Amino acid sequence: MGLQETLKALADPVRREILQRLRGGRLSAGEIAAVFELSQATISYHLAQLKQAGLVFEQKQKNHIYYELNTSVFEEVLLFVTQFHAKE
Repeated sequence: MGLQETLKALADPVRREILQRLRGGRLSAGEIAAVFELSQATISYHLAQLKQAGLVFEQKQKNHIYYELNTSVFEEVLLFVTQFHAKE
């Protein structure tokens, strides 16, 4: 999972909204899908993109799949972006 995949995943507004919702803690795929007017397949696609980019962890429990933020990837993105901060 490289920086390019991460930035590409962050470019989509639906995926950013999913990440915002995960700030409150882990959610099941069903809980995530319930807040969007999108098909289950579309939500699954977005979750797969977030997982591939390393932005979320997936955990299976019984008949449910739960997702939570992978904060270490966000820290890497912040380190990359902050190197361009203008020095005074």
